[in-house]
Amino acid sequence: MTSANKPRTLLGGLTPAQFLSQHWQKSPLLIRGAFPDFVSPLEPDDLAGLACEEGIEARLVEEKGPDKAWQVSHGPFDDETFARLPASGWSLLVQAVDHYVPEVAELLESFDFLPSWRLDDIMVSYAPPGGSVGAHVDQYDVFLLQASGRRRWQLGGSPGADARLIHGIDLRILEDFTVQADQEWVLEPGDMLYLPPGVAHHGISEADDCLTYSIGFRAPSADEIVTSFADYIGEQLGDGHRYADPDLQPPFASGELDEQAVARVRRLLLDVIDRPDQMAQWFGRAMTQPKYLDQLAPPDSPTAPEALRSALEGGDELTRSLGSRFAWHRLDEANATLFVDGDAVDCPLELARMLASNAPIDASALTHPGGARLLATLVDSGSLGFADSDRDPQE
Repeated sequence: MTSANKPRTLLGGLTPAQFLSQHWQKSPLLIRGAFPDFVSPLEPDDLAGLACEEGIEARLVEEKGPDKAWQVSHGPFDDETFARLPASGWSLLVQAVDHYVPEVAELLESFDFLPSWRLDDIMVSYAPPGGSVGAHVDQYDVFLLQASGRRRWQLGGSPGADARLIHGIDLRILEDFTVQADQEWVLEPGDMLYLPPGVAHHGISEADDCLTYSIGFRAPSADEIVTSFADYIGEQLGDGHRYADPDLQPPFASGELDEQAVARVRRLLLDVIDRPDQMAQWFGRAMTQPKYLDQLAPPDSPTAPEALRSALEGGDELTRSLGSRFAWHRLDEANATLFVDGDAVDCPLELARMLASNAPIDASALTHPGGARLLATLVDSGSLGFADSDRDPQE
């Protein structure tokens, strides 16, 4: 567990408590040297290689595209695509690079002062000098880490939901963008800029090797929350709960839907949705849903708990699959619900805490009741795997 009152270089010398109270979802923060002496584990050519792979979400933004202004193309791309690009005026963006590059995924451990289930992914973008994706607004928190090269960032305040956008293009670029005073900086490798939701920003590359890592956070909309929770509650309820009116009185007019009817259906809705235990079960599942459902790779054959026990007792370790999500919710002093990749299982509290942390998963997990069985289940679902990827847990 991170100390809330220990200053962090990552936060420019602020403690996590200070950062959360002063800046989180409140105001931007420029952090020089957030990652001192940072060396990017990726180079621009590596990013282009990822963008050419099937199944990886990649976008190419061209300010003066072959068909229209600010044209957006989706991968996978090929060598011919990159060969035709001009010297400037374009950007390559690859989503969820932390799902494919372990060294990028390790960066997420530095953000342990925030709930891990709030993290979304790390998008990596490249642009030649002058390249950008235009001035825009994001509806989620983001840390913009300069990985290599230089990028100029300009901030334009919080224009709100009614901000005018440029019409007829493939991106939500602001029509009006004015740089605020003292809100423009050039970031070097290791520098980082935190932006809360709703802040207008514009990033322009100033180097041939400009790579920026965007550490983004999940922020489901009210529409998504209502729809998802309604689906979950509907599955739990069945059709046993129905509108009823035992207090019905003769109506003044038979066609009127009166206030008493509205009050009855309101009570019914509140009765079925205002259940904190059910809400926690739904929310844990929703916030641990994998970004890409097809990315989990279960083993070819079921894992025997005793074989897994022998492997761990022999010194092997399990690792969390890249892109897998873990969280837990306390049930009582000794038990919790463990949420993993959209599923839920009850288990000992300390085991849930271990699995949802960055701690090694070794033989110590076997000391908890049902530990071997739970670990085998998570291996079979693809959420866990042996540190040695060639290791067969059946051996």
